[in-house]
Amino acid sequence: MAANEIIATGRRKNSIAVVKLVKGKGRIFVNGKTLQAYIGNRPAVEMMIYRPLVLTENQDKYDVKVKAVGGGIVGQSGAIRHGISRALLKANEEYKAVLRSEGLLTRDARVKERKKYGRKRARKRFQFSKR
Repeated sequence: MAANEIIATGRRKNSIAVVKLVKGKGRIFVNGKTLQAYIGNRPAVEMMIYRPLVLTENQDKYDVKVKAVGGGIVGQSGAIRHGISRALLKANEEYKAVLRSEGLLTRDARVKERKKYGRKRARKRFQFSKR
């Protein structure tokens, strides 16, 4: 680990993202690709990932390198956002108030509910027929 990089882990659903913050120009790389190439044309997901950087006014000060595994694009982007928030907190403890007030330091614990026996899915039942 280089002295000028900050490493943090973010999680969401079944996704885990290991985030490295390095001094730079504000570029984000996910699994070796640029962010736009990785997530495609999804502006809401892009805004979600940039949120901690924008709030702390660091969008052009750090390059972000991410290794994301598990889940889908939206779950991974939530994990990336969580990881960036934790890394920024390691970089500067003064960001804690603004990140905490936006709920970016809290791991979103919502995961898919398991399927139950005797049902089609977790809660959906088979159609009831009286006759």
